[in-house]
Amino acid sequence: MSTVSVINIKNEKVGEIELNEKVFDLIVKEHLLHDVVKMQLAGRRAGNACTKTRIEVSGGGIKPWRQKGTGRARAGSNTSSIWRGGGVAFGPKPRDYSTKLNKKVRKLAMAMAMSARHQEGNLVILEDFRMDGIKTKEFVKVMQELKIENGLIITPGVNENVHRSARNVNGYKVLPTDGLNVYDILLHKKLVLLQPAIEGLEKRVMV
Repeated sequence: MSTVSVINIKNEKVGEIELNEKVFDLIVKEHLLHDVVKMQLAGRRAGNACTKTRIEVSGGGIKPWRQKGTGRARAGSNTSSIWRGGGVAFGPKPRDYSTKLNKKVRKLAMAMAMSARHQEGNLVILEDFRMDGIKTKEFVKVMQELKIENGLIITPGVNENVHRSARNVNGYKVLPTDGLNVYDILLHKKLVLLQPAIEGLEKRVMV
């Protein structure tokens, strides 16, 4: 177990908490993180690029000119891919780019990503973060107080006010525990965990 400080939104220490070493103190394997990030990004690809083949373009059905005697190259159809307006040879078709990884591997990679932030000193444990309304200026003020210029904030559940206050501020993202993922952890320099979310996170990533 490793002990870290718990702070409030005024950047004052209000206590300490012990973190599970099986989640926050693992040896980081970069190749495993790479595989999971690649899987996530592949799954986000739309895969809807589509071109028409020579069967699908309009035209065809009649030979443009006779086979011999015209002095021109032989042609069987105006839908050929070498003709203007013809079909595309070997063009893209809608496809699924997503790949699969073992569930244990995905959980382990997430724990490693959090371990990496902890070992770098970029893990912040926040006692709580509540906002009375959607106030972007107030959110920015809190981040300045905490000296966080780029961060991923994890809340125990959907925190609508914090989420909507942060969405127009570049460099910050707010996610509930269920939405935490390796790509977003690595994309942001600081990982900010609300204390009530830690227990749920540890249960989620325990292999």
